[in-house]
Amino acid sequence: MAYLVGVLVVVVVLLASIGLHEVGHMVPAKRFGVRVSQYMVGFGPTLWSRTKGETEYGLKAIPLGGYVRLIGMYPPAEAVGDPQPRTAFGRLAADARAASAEEILPGQDHRAFYRLSTPKKLVVMLGGPVMNLLIAVVLMAVMLLGFGTPGSSTTLSVVAECVIPLDAPADRTCAEGDKTSPGAAAGLLPGDTVVEYDGTAIESWDQLAALIRQTGEQAVPVVVRRDGELVDLSVTPMVADRPVLDDQDQYTYDAAGDIVTASVGYVGITPTDELQRQSVLDVPATVVDRTWQTATVVATLPAKVVDLARSTFGGAERDETSIVGIVGIGRFAGEIASYDGAGIDTQLKIISLLDMLASLNIALFVFNLIPLPPLDGGHVAAALWEGARRQVARRRGLPRPGPFDTARLVPLAYTVFVLLGGVGLLLVYADLVNPVTIG
Repeated sequence: MAYLVGVLVVVVVLLASIGLHEVGHMVPAKRFGVRVSQYMVGFGPTLWSRTKGETEYGLKAIPLGGYVRLIGMYPPAEAVGDPQPRTAFGRLAADARAASAEEILPGQDHRAFYRLSTPKKLVVMLGGPVMNLLIAVVLMAVMLLGFGTPGSSTTLSVVAECVIPLDAPADRTCAEGDKTSPGAAAGLLPGDTVVEYDGTAIESWDQLAALIRQTGEQAVPVVVRRDGELVDLSVTPMVADRPVLDDQDQYTYDAAGDIVTASVGYVGITPTDELQRQSVLDVPATVVDRTWQTATVVATLPAKVVDLARSTFGGAERDETSIVGIVGIGRFAGEIASYDGAGIDTQLKIISLLDMLASLNIALFVFNLIPLPPLDGGHVAAALWEGARRQVARRRGLPRPGPFDTARLVPLAYTVFVLLGGVGLLLVYADLVNPVTIG
């Protein structure tokens, strides 16, 4: 049941994201006077629709996208010099111009999309991706401000009884002859919250760990809160070789593959993990970081698709960094919602789902900005080119150029559409027969 709930959550949020994306296009288009004849969520057969004013609103059977039909997307033939088609590509462009012109009602050419100024076209076409970015910001804010992220607290979960050598097996326990750990010798207990160390008020685990590592073999006063009361203790750290951790608190390794160590102060205590709410400033910083990470993945998308095909048809296991489609995203949501591992509570599941849904909207934002039609970025690039031509003409004192013949990009749009459809089918197949697992 939990698995199904997770999948349904993703489906609902995905549909809402698609719907709001199209709202981001529709609202400014209507504000600028463009006639919007259709607003649809999904593709394929129409399940439900209702006409309000001059716009038909509806829901279609295949929830893998959506669209708004903006009248006059392509300038008519007379506006671009009435080009005569000489090739199959030219005929495609001519057919697109004719179909676009037929949608313009008599006397309403001024309401066609191609009539908009460059800034207004940019606002309309960027409205959809920006809406996805805003959704990501809201989801990140709920996650970071409402729940927080897992982090180490100043409350102790474990106080080591002895000092176990660094090269000992992972399941090694204390044995006769092992030195008592400084923490145990000082009387520290699990559940103690460190309030003060060597006269310094403790605000975070990172602060405490840094102070301990900098301390030599000398006794320092420690104040802990135990059962609601402050207890004064004295601890004498020992200097020991301990692993050097990176920014993600993971071991670092040298060229030979050995763990990098350093001689630092050691007490033998482990913090308790807890959810720590972040500040408002962490929201935009996190979104910017995720956006950059997503952009780097999109920049290497062709190579990622090749790797996906090799692993899918070559029998190799998919890498954890492999791209996934809607089926994979649904599986992730189901696995997160139904996972019953130790220490995984409902809040952590909600955080994981929010994180995934925010990342999905960031991916929609970045992907739609690829400057290729029929993606929004293709229309943005065309509008910028049109605006640049007009600015150059104005600076040179030349007549104002007519609208850019965007219908010439229709063959490219069809090609990109077919390629994206092929990648989508490959993702569905790969997610079914060779899925990426999370654990």
